[in-house]
Amino acid sequence: MLVFLKLGGSLITDKRAAETPRLAVIERLAQEIAAAQQADPALQLVIGHGSGSFGHVYGRRYGTRDGVYDAAGWYGYAAVGDAAARLNRLVTAALLRAGIPAWSIQPGALLRCADGRVVQGMEATVTAALARGLTPVVFGDVALDAVRGGTIVSTEEIFEGLVDALTPTRIVLAGEVDGIFTADPQLDPNAQPITVITPATLSAVVEGLGSSHGVDVTGGMRAKVQQSLAMVERQPGLEIIVCSGLEAGHVQAALAGAPVGTRIVAQAIPSAVSG
Repeated sequence: MLVFLKLGGSLITDKRAAETPRLAVIERLAQEIAAAQQADPALQLVIGHGSGSFGHVYGRRYGTRDGVYDAAGWYGYAAVGDAAARLNRLVTAALLRAGIPAWSIQPGALLRCADGRVVQGMEATVTAALARGLTPVVFGDVALDAVRGGTIVSTEEIFEGLVDALTPTRIVLAGEVDGIFTADPQLDPNAQPITVITPATLSAVVEGLGSSHGVDVTGGMRAKVQQSLAMVERQPGLEIIVCSGLEAGHVQAALAGAPVGTRIVAQAIPSAVSG
């Protein structure tokens, strides 16, 4: 069984303070991932992570997502890539210490974009790595763009490009909050958890979805939900779980398909009716 796992930038860094990794969280998550694979030796993973307070800070300063057009912009492009890679080394090292054969794949060296959309992906490299027993580790990164010169590609966009070729059973998006709520639970004490989102129910919940806390140049929670729905509509057998990585054991449970957080699916399964 193949599962994609994203460790959100707001989970593994403090996005309110520049280049501040949450090292204890990263180490614990690596141990949970290793435990999930030990419990299910057939579990294959593609792991991705956000840039958090590393790449996003430079991305906002230089406007890299919107395009790169001059020498100062290209310096910023390089700075974004360097910051993203520094965080990736921390994540990959923790996974290796946990016994996972984690192999970092630099997305920017393989991806090509046109006006912010991926037109050349990394499917062949990721597929070959999985066939050899490696655990590919990708991350939000800069990429060359035929229209914008350069841009930033989020981990969700990388996953979206891999979904059709690799057809994972499940995607787990681990962040700070345990799922998706009717409003921001960190600001509104009356926010209620949403257990399932489908294309049919999106309009009822979209107003409560905001941007991420801290700096996020790739769209925040609303964009992530919309990207997720696009993937499950193309792959109706796919389920996407949004959960908290701050809650010990939740990522391990989500990797196994346990009911944590919010499920995003093409069509909700009707509840059984007793009678």
